[in-house]
Amino acid sequence: MLQQVNAGHKSLADYRSIIRRELYEEIQDLSQRLKGARVLHVNATAFGGGVAEILYTLVPLMRDAGLEAEWGVMLGAEPFFNVTKGFHNALQGAPYNLTIESRAIYEEYNRESAAALARSGKEWDIVFIHDPQPALLKHFSGGLTPETKWIWRCHIDTSTPNEGVLNYLSPYIRDYDAQIYTMKEYTPPDVDLPGLVIIPPAIDPLSPKNMALSTDDARFITNQFGVDPERPFLLQVSRFDPWKDPLGVIDAYRMVKEEVPEVQLVLVGSMAHDDPEGWDYWYKTVNYAAGDSDIFLFSNLTNVGAIEVNAFQSLADVVIQKSIREGFGLVVTEALWKARPLVAGRVGGIPMQVDQGGGILVDNVPEAAAACTKLLKDPEFARRMGRRGKEHVREHYLTPRLLRDDLKLFAELLNV
Repeated sequence: MLQQVNAGHKSLADYRSIIRRELYEEIQDLSQRLKGARVLHVNATAFGGGVAEILYTLVPLMRDAGLEAEWGVMLGAEPFFNVTKGFHNALQGAPYNLTIESRAIYEEYNRESAAALARSGKEWDIVFIHDPQPALLKHFSGGLTPETKWIWRCHIDTSTPNEGVLNYLSPYIRDYDAQIYTMKEYTPPDVDLPGLVIIPPAIDPLSPKNMALSTDDARFITNQFGVDPERPFLLQVSRFDPWKDPLGVIDAYRMVKEEVPEVQLVLVGSMAHDDPEGWDYWYKTVNYAAGDSDIFLFSNLTNVGAIEVNAFQSLADVVIQKSIREGFGLVVTEALWKARPLVAGRVGGIPMQVDQGGGILVDNVPEAAAACTKLLKDPEFARRMGRRGKEHVREHYLTPRLLRDDLKLFAELLNV
């Protein structure tokens, strides 16, 4: 069997005070219709990145709703993850040379994972595949049974993909019963997807990363890592890769510092085992910081976990997400939920989250620096922005809404 992940326990009832009553009742109705449905989620890693964070909440909530939901991580090793990181970047528009060797590596790990899935002897009503890494599981497993419905979820922006990689993957993806994208604009150009469904992702407001944290606790945690809570600081939380542009964030910080000399910069990244490029960009970012004592770089490997990220996000004077390309940008959702003023790139799913003045969208480093400076110098404007952003997230981007959307799709596929 694939590596099983213990996602713990969650109860939908705990969210009743946060979400609308109508949403809660709709989920209850779907739960009755889907009671006992067997659902398997498959992705490439149990930690690091937004997909794993979503599944740690979504899987136990599906169980609480009466489904027999499980989460399996596919088989993989460094050669495979080197290839799939290339696929990931290529589907977002980066150059990539799709060689016979890279195809062979990719197919072999998918074939082995499909065989492991078949050996388990379990039958599933729904197999839910996340992102390109396990995209060939349906093909190599033979679909397991004729009754099994397969869903492929793409968490990234494929609107301007590398044609070689897209043309290779498209026949496999089209064979799924449904393909989920975050927004219509993310779908590949000139590709007919008969099972296309649009479902934005969401965050868990009750997870350690997003639950309410007192100002005193946030200040204590922040201070433990050497960041002075008495001085303003800018924050970006993202993987260390070129699409998140940490070097551009450092450039913006240096421009802000000319106007606000006491400002600090905190960069927090999650180092995932399926992202071998991460360490290269970590060192590139360290070198670019050039020993500036007011620039702090942290990761999950330097003891910065969910609670610590929560503390930094809850206390940051400005949260930055200067992405060049973006899937949805769950770190943006997290910052908005904590009512923090936001400066973010006008890319991917970020604009759909920054609604009615809940943040400032920028297109380049000087704009980012100017927006940060304005927010630091006008705290009342920053507070109003934070309040608007929080209410927009409450309405649209919390996990119960995502649970409802997934359950509706399951009910349609299973005709219940």
